[in-house]
Amino acid sequence: MRLPSSTAIAMETRASDIGDCDVRSGTLSPLSPTPHFLPKTWCSCGLDQLACLENPGSDTLPMEPQRPLSQQLLPFSVQSFSQITNSLFISNAAAANNKFLLSSLNITSVINATVEIVNTFYEDVQYLQVPVNDTPSSVLYDFFDPVADHIQGVQAKEGRTLLHCAAGVSRSAALCLAYLMKYHSMPLMHAHSWTKFRRPIIRPNNGFWGQLILYEYKLFNKNTVHMIDSEMGMIPDVYKEET
Repeated sequence: MRLPSSTAIAMETRASDIGDCDVRSGTLSPLSPTPHFLPKTWCSCGLDQLACLENPGSDTLPMEPQRPLSQQLLPFSVQSFSQITNSLFISNAAAANNKFLLSSLNITSVINATVEIVNTFYEDVQYLQVPVNDTPSSVLYDFFDPVADHIQGVQAKEGRTLLHCAAGVSRSAALCLAYLMKYHSMPLMHAHSWTKFRRPIIRPNNGFWGQLILYEYKLFNKNTVHMIDSEMGMIPDVYKEET
């Protein structure tokens, strides 16, 4: 099912009853030691116990408590998938169309954040499409809430979601950051640090960053990431060291 551009959200559908729906919406290697970009204040006992991350108003951030992180999450793979939480994965398009991979990861829902990629539909997997181009002028903001709600709904049913775009770098990463902010109370800077730790190749385009900053302010009434001027134009300050 496709989410066209306008005002409402398209509901997910199973492969057995795929059809057009005119509902509209705004259009490893083993884990390395804690990277420098993860705030030390984030967790008093370090990343090995992610359960120490407090998640006000919800259950603990996404992993099983009392187990070393390296035993909780599958290792990163540029070619295929990255596990962000116990129930959320990011991948490129090829991995999303790999039946063996979907089955081995127990994926029950696939979110396609592209206009150019066609999914292969498999039985017992729900499909949702977010038709957005990877350009700074594309509007992804309108999808932050409905996609986050969908991911959380799948988790509530003990399912797993694979969120993908073409390369698993920009569109899917931005939607993942929005989900972590909304349902795991993570400030944008921390959500980015964690997701980059799990998938080092993520890099939402600058337009998506501006929309994520607006979304963070909507959720928390403050910002941890800001757009700054650079030789390359406006960029998020998390990219400042690269200029």
